Amino acid sequence: MEKEYRKRVVDSLLELELESMGAVLIEGPKWCGKTTTAEQHAQSILYMDDPSTIDQNLEMASINPKRLLSGAKPRLIDEWQMAPQLWDAIRFLVDHQRGEGQYILTGSAVPADRSKIRHSGAGRFSWLTMRPMSLWESGESTGQVSLSNLFSGETPVDGESHLKIEDIAFLICRGGWPETLTKKPEAARTVVRNYLKAVVNSDISRVDGVNRSADRAMRIIRSLARGQGAQIPITSIRKDIISNETDAMDESTIYSYIDALKKIFVVEDAPAWNPNLRSKTAIRTSDTRYFVDPSVAVSALGATPQDLINDLETMGLLFETMAIRDLRVYAQALGGDVYHYRDSNGLECDAVVHLANGSYGLVEVKLGGEKRIAEGVKTLNSLANIIDTTRMKAPAFKMIVVAVGDYAYRRQDGVAIVPIGALKD
Repeated sequence: MEKEYRKRVVDSLLELELESMGAVLIEGPKWCGKTTTAEQHAQSILYMDDPSTIDQNLEMASINPKRLLSGAKPRLIDEWQMAPQLWDAIRFLVDHQRGEGQYILTGSAVPADRSKIRHSGAGRFSWLTMRPMSLWESGESTGQVSLSNLFSGETPVDGESHLKIEDIAFLICRGGWPETLTKKPEAARTVVRNYLKAVVNSDISRVDGVNRSADRAMRIIRSLARGQGAQIPITSIRKDIISNETDAMDESTIYSYIDALKKIFVVEDAPAWNPNLRSKTAIRTSDTRYFVDPSVAVSALGATPQDLINDLETMGLLFETMAIRDLRVYAQALGGDVYHYRDSNGLECDAVVHLANGSYGLVEVKLGGEKRIAEGVKTLNSLANIIDTTRMKAPAFKMIVVAVGDYAYRRQDGVAIVPIGALKD
């Protein structure tokens, strides 16, 4: 029985790009739903990695790529990076056939051999990043509080969430992988474990043809898992992993592993936000470490939902990763990006959602509780107070995303308290 398609936030973005450009490239981690989403918009499809035709496809890509690209438009080329030469062939056809919405490309890795790509694709291609499902997409969020409405200043902030601490712990472990949504809890976690095994045993080496140790890859992933939401330098990761190594592992090697994880979209760090400040405070510009989905970190640590409930400090860090995932999905729908702020005085803001028009919102992420919420409010107000609003806009909103809470509301001081189970784009 065919599964019912769950609409994704990126669907409307893909429709817009197909109306605007000749070809659209959808990138993101394996199993996040790229192919399924692209199939909804395609009129013909080529699966490059189909075992029954893969050898023929690769040979044809070298001999006569136009044959592979022939078909009703938009034509989907799935896992295009297996034959990078298709890029230039598509660019050529887009130029000469004219018209928008001709091709959709999907890829779960950056091409290993970029020497076969001669043109950037500027003016012919657009790029879309796709991530695992947000809670709104997977059906766990009521979606009664819209990020778009927060930017527009709509009041009041009103909504409810049905998620309890046990639900949040499970959702962190399950992640936003479409294949896990209908499975029983243990089966869903097995899917994530198998995903991680594929990453360390195969994908991390296949991405650029460099043979990497699965054991070392796992050690690095575990170190990153313990440092979610922190600006951990390579030197600290090295200290974390060499205690169990029989031979030395230099920083350049560790960097190459992390770079490979980025190329297969497993790691997605948050860049630093640089506002105009009234003071001369130095801003820390290091990226903040995050996985594309919290379930990767949980699986690397071998944790269960009950383990997280028993260790709320660790759960808080992993909940932050889930909140950043969701904020990225919602911000993308608005043409925005998610950043992290930290300065030399120790002031740190978990997320800054910044739109192309210069509007931005300040966000703190907390499990819940009055004490934690009060800490978040203090942080948001402290950051807002040092921003030079004569040189840039004042924040459109200040929000604390909480894991546990029945209702969304706006405090008298203007800070919005929003359960993650009530948020959407």
